[in-house]
Amino acid sequence: MLWHMATGRARRVRAYIGLGANVGDARTNLARAVRLLAALPGVKVRGVSRLYSTRPVGVTGQPDFLNAAVALDVPAGPDPENGALALLSALKDIERSLGRRVRGRWGPREVDLDLLVFGRRQISVERPDGRWLVVPHPEAQRRLFVLAPLADLAPGLRPPGWNETVAAAGARQDEIEGPGAVVVVTDREWAPVNAPRRPVRLHT
Repeated sequence: MLWHMATGRARRVRAYIGLGANVGDARTNLARAVRLLAALPGVKVRGVSRLYSTRPVGVTGQPDFLNAAVALDVPAGPDPENGALALLSALKDIERSLGRRVRGRWGPREVDLDLLVFGRRQISVERPDGRWLVVPHPEAQRRLFVLAPLADLAPGLRPPGWNETVAAAGARQDEIEGPGAVVVVTDREWAPVNAPRRPVRLHT
């Protein structure tokens, strides 16, 4: 996918990545993941959310997660599908480098990097492993652990295909999931990469 060649003045798009971890030193793993994202060729970190503690969803008999989100300007690729696949490949490489083990769906994670939004396009494309990449992430609109950190970075964003902004979706989901579902761990610079931050008042 020639990610390493996408440097210089290549066209870029804004992508949002969701981060999560609840196994081992979760905070260190997430901070390392942010630094590795910043080191990708042709990538510029535009924002890092606050760090959140969140209740597990789907499989409840596991430790709480730490979650965050990162805004990146990334190479657009020859088309949105190939650009998104290239970014996904880089995310999977970072997960493996940080010791991610294969487990069941919604299970514990050393680190988890999800491609939430890629520019202004809805994408549905088959991956090399036969699975499908769907962007925006199909569950993001109903997951407070995604919406809260994403609202730190882009509260007014209306991802492609959504009928509401990130902030509106977060407020709605906050009412559904109730107090304690998502708690701010730190409003400090927990993963410094010289990126601007825009914390908002949602879910404090």
